[in-house]
Amino acid sequence: MDFTKAETVLDLNNIREALVRMEDSIVFDLIERSQFFSTPTVYEPNHFKIPDFDGSFLDWLLLQVEKVQSQVRRYQAPDQTPFFPDKLLPSFLPNINYEKVLASYANEININDKIMQFYINEIVPVVACKDGVQPENIGSVADCDISCLQALSRRIHFGKFVAESKFRSNREYYTELIKAKDVAAIEASITNSAVEEKILERLVTKAESYGTDPSLKYSQNPQSKVKPESIARLYRDYVIPLTKTVEIEYLLRRLEDPE
Repeated sequence: MDFTKAETVLDLNNIREALVRMEDSIVFDLIERSQFFSTPTVYEPNHFKIPDFDGSFLDWLLLQVEKVQSQVRRYQAPDQTPFFPDKLLPSFLPNINYEKVLASYANEININDKIMQFYINEIVPVVACKDGVQPENIGSVADCDISCLQALSRRIHFGKFVAESKFRSNREYYTELIKAKDVAAIEASITNSAVEEKILERLVTKAESYGTDPSLKYSQNPQSKVKPESIARLYRDYVIPLTKTVEIEYLLRRLEDPE
């Protein structure tokens, strides 16, 4: 997939391949997070008194990371969606000439606040090895959290490319649904239960493979670092529905940018 060439970005086969690769990143990141305690102090607003900052330690560190990454063009890429879009810094590197693929309002569709909430409230309690705080690992915990959040955000917001591809492939049909604001029909049109089931099966297999010590492969009691079924459930209950939310929000506005 080449983001400077629209025809490669909107090819559904390329999109599917990209989404499959994102699964690898998400599974590995969750396994990495599972070595640490839940560490709720990382997520509590103002638990640590950070000068000139109102928010959690995770918020502060994520903001610093995004500021640095924005200076090396990360958020110029159409597949990246920042958590702090109003705090980014200009890049000192030359701009990249990305071909226009998405509608002009695409950057306005940002559900990272929802991703942050479900990550803290639903994912961390499931993948953390224990409840509680290890003071010496607070920075490492937040660093792992950032990797997980950025991987999840990229995967979920990739729904914009799915939506654009589907709109272009059946413009007349979607135009009617958009004009009628038929959210139920739009959701039905972007839902493929058979594909979703395959995704969940694949996630279980990946989590079993990636999260198990290879030396225990043939033992009667292999120990997985994160329960594979838990990762599949999180995908089913949050990642897939939030991706659909992005797709629906994008499609409902698609006639604002007819070209």
